[in-house]
Amino acid sequence: MGATPIVRTEQMLDVIKSVQICHIAMVDHEGKPYVLPFNFGTDDEYIWFHSGKTGRKNEILKLHPSLCIAFSNNQEIGSRHEHVACSYFMKYKSVLVYGEVEVVEDYDLKVKGMNIIMKHYTGKDDFKYNAPSINNLEIFRLKTNNMTGKAYI
Repeated sequence: MGATPIVRTEQMLDVIKSVQICHIAMVDHEGKPYVLPFNFGTDDEYIWFHSGKTGRKNEILKLHPSLCIAFSNNQEIGSRHEHVACSYFMKYKSVLVYGEVEVVEDYDLKVKGMNIIMKHYTGKDDFKYNAPSINNLEIFRLKTNNMTGKAYI
């Protein structure tokens, strides 16, 4: 028994789409790790996420765009022997996406990114936005071409 790799892209994307919050790991200017939870969306080619225009994460992402995004679902405890503590384990499926984050500057692409994020949470994909709201957002995206996955079920 042990974790097995998830190798098919479609299966990894299914895990990503089933998750409500991702955790983004980055490295600050002092070489220290920095991890934050984010809302996100995916169009299968990119992971999209957003934030305000200022803050520590924005400074880090602009200086050091390499990051890792972690997704995990179906967490459930299991055991081989109910009375043996060391036989307990967590069942899960997880995916890591690695790469260089891109800051999206184009207004229409920012709207597209927000629609992808909103669709992830609502199932709807055609929202209205006012220009100041979009202009005051930082939209980021990361290609999904470098993913790894594991499952322990």
